[in-house]
Amino acid sequence: MDMAQRIREDARLIILKELGKQTDERLHSGQLTAALYAYGGIDREREWVHGELDWLAEMGAVTLTKPGSVVIATLTEKGARHLRRAIAIEGISRPSRGGE
Repeated sequence: MDMAQRIREDARLIILKELGKQTDERLHSGQLTAALYAYGGIDREREWVHGELDWLAEMGAVTLTKPGSVVIATLTEKGARHLRRAIAIEGISRPSRGGE
């Protein structure tokens, strides 16, 4: 696997983890962009994050609403099952045991 693919897979996991931490399991793309940098050192533009959110939505891990230029992502049951290690979604890094 090349470095760009590894970064994408790690970013997708960070996004799911951040959504899972929220009471309503939702965040907007600006918050997720900041979280990617803070927790993963992944410094990408919002458009890149939007592309990853679109990919996660295609995989059924999140749902998206797009009120204007911001994208709001909500964790789905499938995404939550990936975080619990009950299933593995190809293209997303696996969470470590214990959710760390």
